Amino acid sequence: MSYDTGLGIAAVVVLPLLIAIAVVSSRFAALRHDKGIVTAALRAVVQLAVVGLVVGFALQSTPGALAFIAVMLSVATITSARRVRSTAVVPGQYAFSAVSIGGAATVVLLLLVLPGVVPRNPETLLPMGGIIIGGAMNATTLAGRRLLSEYGGRFGEYEAGLSIGLMPPDAFKLVAGPTAGDALLPALDQTRTVGLVTLPGAFVGMVLGGASPTAAAALQLVVLIGLIAAESMAILMMTELLARASLPDGRTVSP
Repeated sequence: MSYDTGLGIAAVVVLPLLIAIAVVSSRFAALRHDKGIVTAALRAVVQLAVVGLVVGFALQSTPGALAFIAVMLSVATITSARRVRSTAVVPGQYAFSAVSIGGAATVVLLLLVLPGVVPRNPETLLPMGGIIIGGAMNATTLAGRRLLSEYGGRFGEYEAGLSIGLMPPDAFKLVAGPTAGDALLPALDQTRTVGLVTLPGAFVGMVLGGASPTAAAALQLVVLIGLIAAESMAILMMTELLARASLPDGRTVSP
């Protein structure tokens, strides 16, 4: 089987069909993502076409790769902050998302690159940065939404905590904090079932590229553990930042 050609004519029929299935499923399940599915698919087509051209230049030098990673971080921050703000508007939310995603991703990438755990070249730095930033973004978004939703749904308990002398950050974390852990479940499940349920992209890509299964498995292990570390830190930072933020009246937050 050849992987160096386009998707072929079948994709022209199958991909729209898959989008239609997703839209119909969303409609019948009342997920309210009908338009979002179509928009996401169309954006993916355009963005991947553009990225395919730009990445070639970014991979030619380390500064180019770092510049592209900075773009990734900016887009991840905006995306995450908008999702969280759809649950409740909190002053400084864009900064919170930037710190949570950027801080977590920076720590993990430095620990992987500086000691030489992964090669110090643009070809490794760019995809690794994208994977880690993407995972941190997902964790930040899920944690932020769960925290604010729980805060709104249990605002009475939050006020009760304040009435017995708890400081606002402590009352917030007592009521909403445990729910943030749900944001780590996808990464944990992916790691627990790797090789049994899923064959992740880094592993498959290396094997298809001619690397030995052993080398591919080693790199995939680094990616999976790095994701857990980055997402855990992102969740921690988002929790601490929201706990100390100027929160809206919980009665106005949709649980």
